[in-house]
Amino acid sequence: MDRLPSMEKLSVIIPVYNEAHNIEQALQTVTFADEIIVVDSFSSDDTLAVAKKYPVKILQRAFNYPASQKNWVIPQASHEWILLLDADERVTPALQEEIIETLKNPPENTVAFWIYRMNHFMGKRVKYSGMQNDKVIRLFKKSHCRYEDKMVHEEIETQGKVGFLKNRLLHNTYKNLDDYIAKLNRYAYWQARDYDKHTNRLNAFHFFVKPPWRFFKHFVIQQGFRDGVVGFTISFLAGYATALRYIKLWLYRRGQK
Repeated sequence: MDRLPSMEKLSVIIPVYNEAHNIEQALQTVTFADEIIVVDSFSSDDTLAVAKKYPVKILQRAFNYPASQKNWVIPQASHEWILLLDADERVTPALQEEIIETLKNPPENTVAFWIYRMNHFMGKRVKYSGMQNDKVIRLFKKSHCRYEDKMVHEEIETQGKVGFLKNRLLHNTYKNLDDYIAKLNRYAYWQARDYDKHTNRLNAFHFFVKPPWRFFKHFVIQQGFRDGVVGFTISFLAGYATALRYIKLWLYRRGQK
């Protein structure tokens, strides 16, 4: 794609671990960038072999938790503007054009941009189930932004104004059900460590009220029922993940896994 000399240069960062099934499609959507960095947590599949087919810079670092990995790689980007992309996300042509136009003349004092996501789960577009307004800060200036130091569901902390882009990222977090449940298990362990800092003594409310409320919130209040079986699955797993978080916190406080 032709680029104007006045356009701000862009670095793309893609954190990966065993993403051979995803990485190529992700890379194909960011070839417009001036630099692409793949930061790999020592994948055991063909992730790096696939990535090396593209003009990318590959860095490797043992994985601790997501925010730590991202904050480690951000300063190593060559350019001030960064687009951080997960391997299961895709930059649409419309979003690509919007990013290019934005970087031709970035708004004054704006250091980052929220980007909404179009989510797919179990092969279906999810329109409800709590994902209606899913958004993430992914385009940002490295000198003004870092991820908050928490184990899971980290978001970027900014020093300056945050704008919004109009076009969406495509997001498909679902590989298969077993893989997704395994991901929830990992996240529950990380969340237990985060929640240990501000959760008082665990009681019946955490185990018997919060999980069914989470299901009800996603399925009824946020209209997951309109997504059919997919909406039920998302809502059920949200309740399951909530219960698992507090079970793992209960075990963590007793020195068990």
